[in-house]
Amino acid sequence: MPRILVISLNYRTAQMTLRSVQAALRAMQGLDAELVIVDNASGDGSYETMKAALATEDWARGAPVRLIASGHNGGFGAGNNIGIRAGMSDGSRPDYVYLLNSDAFPAPGAIRALADHLETHPEAAFAGSYIHGEDGAAHVTAFRFPSIASEFEGAIRLGPVSRLLRRKVVPLPVPVGTQAVDWLAGASLMMRDRVLSEIGLFDETFFLYFEETELCHRAARAGHPTHYVRGSEVMHIGSVSTGMKRWTRIPGFWLDSRWHYFSKTHGRGYAALATLAHLCGGTLWQLRRLLQRRPAADPAHFLRDLLSHDLRALVRPGVARRVPAGTARAGANAE
Repeated sequence: MPRILVISLNYRTAQMTLRSVQAALRAMQGLDAELVIVDNASGDGSYETMKAALATEDWARGAPVRLIASGHNGGFGAGNNIGIRAGMSDGSRPDYVYLLNSDAFPAPGAIRALADHLETHPEAAFAGSYIHGEDGAAHVTAFRFPSIASEFEGAIRLGPVSRLLRRKVVPLPVPVGTQAVDWLAGASLMMRDRVLSEIGLFDETFFLYFEETELCHRAARAGHPTHYVRGSEVMHIGSVSTGMKRWTRIPGFWLDSRWHYFSKTHGRGYAALATLAHLCGGTLWQLRRLLQRRPAADPAHFLRDLLSHDLRALVRPGVARRVPAGTARAGANAE
């Protein structure tokens, strides 16, 4: 039986994380699995709350759960890397590492389905679940890798262009069955530990967003695909830690991550062309929006912020990440 390390990354959502952990423990029954909670320097008493719950709650008595304090909030990838490096409680390495967002709740059998799939598909690096919301509606969590063409298509928001570039559109329709995809959102993602040893862990340059995309891209380049497993179902609330749904201005860390992704995977010249494509498409969309009196679809001043940021990044490589105080993510980039 394969050994599985489940990681739950918490940031200021202690009660939600504990609920998610209980769901994970139920889904872990019958498996050789352990769970590690990493508190990502919440600073709001989350660590103490979870420590007390694990010591006193009936459901936690004898459960294979450990709590780790990160000591520093380096973001989503860095926090998960701490859990990955911790390994199993006996100091050994697991066969699989399973990332579960603190606002995600696996159905019974969800974790087993991912492990079974990786056991029978040794070529696959990662396997992710079918994700749905509290209302049962499916979430879009399977994607193609971003490209210059996809930047233009996504920004212009025009049906004929999307049809012409349909093979470049980043979000995939929710798959009806199990299939290979370019990358998956990390709300429920199982990773083969042997592949992580080969290609490395999350790139901690990313504070938030694009870290799963880049890791899947790295695996694909090494010949290890990512698979979407329809038989693994997880309910996900989404955006609990990030406040993403409340954004009125695009955060600097998102712009940093986008630029770093394109620069790392394709080079700075490609990154600049991707930005140019987005600016062209976005400008055409803004003109059409004004003529047709349509509501805004992006955060305020998005194109201006994108241009300003990427010009600085192009002229001064290694532009500092601008992470606002108190910002972090326990997970959820699917929405």
